[in-house]
Amino acid sequence: MKDENCIFCKLANGDIPTNTVYEDGDFRAIMDASPANKGHVIILPKNHAADIFSIDPETAGKAVKVAKKIAVALKQVTGCDGVNILQNNGEAAGQTVFHYHVHVIPRFKNDTVNVNWKQGEYTEGEAAEFAKKISSAIR
Repeated sequence: MKDENCIFCKLANGDIPTNTVYEDGDFRAIMDASPANKGHVIILPKNHAADIFSIDPETAGKAVKVAKKIAVALKQVTGCDGVNILQNNGEAAGQTVFHYHVHVIPRFKNDTVNVNWKQGEYTEGEAAEFAKKISSAIR
C-alpha cells in the first residue's frame, strides 16, 4: 500500500514528476536528485515498506533483478568501470528516507564517491560464534 505521507511513495507512484528510467507494476527507477555520480539511479517500490525488515521477501528479490537491469544499462550508457548497489536500513546505517529503496551508482576509476569502511577483525573463535548465532536466528 501507498503511504500518503511518504515522499518516495509519491515519487514511485507518479504523483510527483521524475526522470524515470524504468517502470513496471512494482517499481519505478528514477534519477537520484542528489547523485553520488552522474547516472545515479534509485529504485523505488510502489508499495510502501520502511526498510529491509518490513518489505516482503518477494519484492526485495524483484528489486535485485531491477538493479541488475539498471547496472547493465548504466555500464552501457556511461562506460563506468563498476557500480555500487546500496541499500541502507535504519538511521545508524545511513538511511534518511524511510521507504525501502536501492541505489545503483556508476563508479569510475579515481572518482570521489566514498563507500569505504575501516576493516575490523574477529578474535579467535568469535566469527564461528557469530555464525552459529546468526544461522540459528535465520527463519
